[in-house]
Amino acid sequence: MKSSRRDFLKVSATAALAAVLPAGRSSLAAANPEVASASKPLPAPNPATGDLRLCTFLPHAGEAPRVGALTASGRIVDVGATAQKAGVKLPFDPAQLLSLIAAGGPALDAVRKVVATVTGQGARPEDVRILAPIPKLERNIYAVGWNYVEHFKEGAGLRPAEQKELPEHPTFFSKAAHVINGPYDAIPFDPAVSTMIDWEGELAVIIGKRGRNIPEEKSLDYVFGYTVINDTTARDLQQKKHGGQWFKGKSLDGHGPMGPWIVTAGEIDPGKLNILTRVNGQVMQDASTEQMYFKVPRIIAELSMGLTLEPGDVIATGTPPGVGYARKPPVFLKPGDIMETEIVGIGTMRNLIAEATNG
Repeated sequence: MKSSRRDFLKVSATAALAAVLPAGRSSLAAANPEVASASKPLPAPNPATGDLRLCTFLPHAGEAPRVGALTASGRIVDVGATAQKAGVKLPFDPAQLLSLIAAGGPALDAVRKVVATVTGQGARPEDVRILAPIPKLERNIYAVGWNYVEHFKEGAGLRPAEQKELPEHPTFFSKAAHVINGPYDAIPFDPAVSTMIDWEGELAVIIGKRGRNIPEEKSLDYVFGYTVINDTTARDLQQKKHGGQWFKGKSLDGHGPMGPWIVTAGEIDPGKLNILTRVNGQVMQDASTEQMYFKVPRIIAELSMGLTLEPGDVIATGTPPGVGYARKPPVFLKPGDIMETEIVGIGTMRNLIAEATNG
């Protein structure tokens, strides 16, 4: 995407979202509407489990990204700056959450130590710009198709006639790395490319350590944490072009908002999480990960067979029923729509659909 288009989308998103926020919010709050809303309190870390909520954020426009940790009071701690003041040595680069993930347990221990030194300090989330937790992926996103029985049924029109039965193994596909977008940033809509943009709210698994041929019973030991992702999809590309392959329709620039936080694995149960997608406030998807056909441990085990998973790899675990193309009549996203993707206990994203200009 060219710089002029990025600039247009950023300005469009800020202007449109600012229009729906109360007067007096900062410009950064306009880019982070969920955290600026008193009706949606931020999830706090659970002190009983030691879970952390980690993010990547920009304190001010033009500054470099930083790793942040959310405190129980809802403030974002600048991990690097706070560690320096507290004399805590970090075993990772505090500008890159991917570095923290790769450093493993010692890095998490250091972050917890840093957060423990903070009492009511830190930036308000509405006063900073929150990026995708891993703003630049080193590898494509791994994704799972047809992983909810009802979604498999509603998607019959996208499958060959002979593919009537649920598969015996997870259906994997890839989503290009450059789809990654911020949890409050605009999703580009280019009618010259696609006019059938659909939503797919999903739980994303973040891998924490390298592994291949991982046994199913040990697979959760390889998980760093969980976040929210929307596998935003161009249905016309997916259905009618490129030989029926999913890659292109799933891989348009900016069509993979992720965040706002990674919740570290702790004792969070990936099999008992509520997923919701709303468009302009209307609930479109409302399901539980209990309805997954292939659970997270099975997904990791099968994906890793003969294929090495690396720290920071992202696995989108499939979407529940309620997508737009399966509705009668079909419903697709259009410029000006606001798409919210929420997993209760992890967080909520809010993305404006913004039409791009030529250039």
